[in-house]
Amino acid sequence: MNIETTQIPGVLLITSPVFRDDRGFFNELHHQGKLAAVGFHETFVQDNLSRSAQGVLRGLHYQVVQPQGKLVRVLQGEVFDVAVDLRRSSPTFGQWVGFDLDGDSGRSVYVPVGCAHGFFVKSVSADVLYKCTSLYAPQHERTLIWNDPRVGINWPLSGAPTLSPKDTQGKPFETCDLFD
Repeated sequence: MNIETTQIPGVLLITSPVFRDDRGFFNELHHQGKLAAVGFHETFVQDNLSRSAQGVLRGLHYQVVQPQGKLVRVLQGEVFDVAVDLRRSSPTFGQWVGFDLDGDSGRSVYVPVGCAHGFFVKSVSADVLYKCTSLYAPQHERTLIWNDPRVGINWPLSGAPTLSPKDTQGKPFETCDLFD
């Protein structure tokens, strides 16, 4: 297992080996002991699975009460996965980082508490698994608008994305709820 730090403190790119042969492949999705051995001590209490069609953009979501850290893994398909730092005390406050994730690479991204998360589906469809450090609390969920010019995410779009009504009503960075 390889863990890489990124430009945003706490956002980690985790790669676990994929063992392939003529029968298929084997890959460990999560191993608490191996993560703890390198200083990662988060506990996950809820797993979520979403399936999305090509062109769907989900996000940018976060919770202000019961904030969630998320370990994100694509099981099938390919997405462009994004974290935005909403922590005022962070040296990368207001910045974003993005990664291509797919079902074959063995790569996961950990998005820590204090960051908004979203993804754009590049393949025909994608199944995304995310392990969360707190339970989902819809009354505390917030959405940072996906195309906020202050944040300036360079989404790999070839047209308008497909959005949920909630995601079209996200707040701009200047007025969204933030973390200390």
